[in-house]
Amino acid sequence: MRKLIDAHIHLDLYSEEERTQILRGMKEAEIEGLITVSMHLASSQMNQQLAQHFQGVYPCYGYHPEQALPRDEDLADLFQWIRANAQEMVAVGEVGLPYYLRQEQHLDETPYIELLDQFIQLAKHLHKPIVLHAIYDDAPKVCQLLEKYSYNQAHFHWFKGDPRTIERMARNGYFVSHTPDLLYEAEIVQLVQQYPLGQMMVETDGPWPFTGPFQGMLTEPKMMHHTVNEIARIKGLPIATVYEQLESNTRRFYSLDLSK
Repeated sequence: MRKLIDAHIHLDLYSEEERTQILRGMKEAEIEGLITVSMHLASSQMNQQLAQHFQGVYPCYGYHPEQALPRDEDLADLFQWIRANAQEMVAVGEVGLPYYLRQEQHLDETPYIELLDQFIQLAKHLHKPIVLHAIYDDAPKVCQLLEKYSYNQAHFHWFKGDPRTIERMARNGYFVSHTPDLLYEAEIVQLVQQYPLGQMMVETDGPWPFTGPFQGMLTEPKMMHHTVNEIARIKGLPIATVYEQLESNTRRFYSLDLSK
């Protein structure tokens, strides 16, 4: 079995031609599904439309933290829309804290923390998982919020962090996902060594581009096969075992009906 699910992709951010290439190539690439995350309300609405038109597309609705905060009225519209369309989404996301934006400009993170708090409450109320952008020193803050609400249905995508936080996340039952940068980033190798396979998924975060052996290539879900091979090598496990576990993890975490 070589079936995989892309646990985190921004399908709406690809060009129409690129999306067509990805969607048409899923069967040949042995990709069962795409968990497509959203940037804001318009992004959420587009991902909803993609899910309605293409089999194997599973949308998440949210507000990406690496951008200016929404106006109060826009935020109210987003929350209202998510509640009204919650049946069609598999998770709240992508949400989190603005790590990279804070590196570029002086930024008060307090309102971002308050916004994330609201999203965690929303996810818990709707009984949906939450997809998190929370890396390095932001991760402990997010762990604290999740613990505040005793909510462990959390997926930290493309995670990077210190060993103590990694242990805390694993202990709390949170999931992490790995991108193709596992093939050339030492810190991701260390994370794979430390984290339980039963709490892992794989992703592309496409259309984000990669370097190393993927330099200059369009980011596509088929790249995840390289990631799986590397996870198996690092863990010292049979490749078939790793494929089966990763696919099962993603399907169960997101409660996917793969017939849709």
